[in-house]
Amino acid sequence: MTKVAIMGASGYAALELIKILLRNPEVEIVALTSRQTDTPHISEIHPCLEGRLDLPCEALTPTQISERADFAFCALPHVASMEVIPDLLADGCRVVDLSADYRLNDPAVYEKWYHHVHIDPTRLGSTVYGLPELWAEKIPPADLIANPGCYTSTSILGLAPLLANNLIEPTGIIIDAKSGVSGAGRNPKLATLYSECNESITAYGVGTHRHTPEIDEVLSTVSGKEVQVVFTPHLTPMNRGILATMYPRLTSEVNRDEILNVYRSFYEGKPFVRVIDRIPVTKDVAGTNYCDISVQFSGDQLIVFSALDNLIKGAAGVAVQNFNLMAGYSETTGLII
Repeated sequence: MTKVAIMGASGYAALELIKILLRNPEVEIVALTSRQTDTPHISEIHPCLEGRLDLPCEALTPTQISERADFAFCALPHVASMEVIPDLLADGCRVVDLSADYRLNDPAVYEKWYHHVHIDPTRLGSTVYGLPELWAEKIPPADLIANPGCYTSTSILGLAPLLANNLIEPTGIIIDAKSGVSGAGRNPKLATLYSECNESITAYGVGTHRHTPEIDEVLSTVSGKEVQVVFTPHLTPMNRGILATMYPRLTSEVNRDEILNVYRSFYEGKPFVRVIDRIPVTKDVAGTNYCDISVQFSGDQLIVFSALDNLIKGAAGVAVQNFNLMAGYSETTGLII
């Protein structure tokens, strides 16, 4: 049995993690933590787990977690993650971090966008970025994986094949992305109250969203050139899902069939990317670990569409993909139902 812990078990992504891991008979969840002052049973926090997992949420130190678990999923907010991960690693516990603390390469960029000084900067730039469709070969031996953000996975998967094949210009790429309300997390906020967001759609984080440097950085690595995107997220009145509509500029004349063939070749053997003929729909990927991608033309303008479930392929599902590769399981274990 592979013993795992989940730190920050009260959130939406953590609930999806638990449900996926419970489908793996070789995995035992042995510890859960939360920042609540008492020790509630997990079924008090997530009632759908009643009778499925008998564990309290405890205030455990990294050493206590390492004594119980071989792997830890760190579903804590940014800054809180880097406060515990060095000790987990020092005690021999391997980690998949769902926060943004280890995604960026430059501590100065992290400080600019997250407004905190990074306290573990030597790991930045060497931590494996956990997008298996791009870097599956680097994941198995790693002790720490930086799980991608939800908007970033949607955008990167949609644009990487074009940049890798030099089919689009690396700058001036417009990403218009729309996400369900669960992307804002479980803590109550004014903008995500039902009466505020129902029957409404709004842009937010215009020019300041923290996924922007992550998208630029990863796609620059894929392209070999500096990539700059114009990224605008929108909050939509649905529970889950992301649809990114992207407008890159082609470097040469190419037709739709040729582009789709580039995508199919790039993602051949990648079980969770579906290159489809129709425009993706969020309800078709809801509750799954799939990312659906397609392209269309409007005149000479190429339009790329990418859709996924922000809580699964955008968070918990890809975290389990990474864990499966690290632990020696099939990449799809627990993820295809």
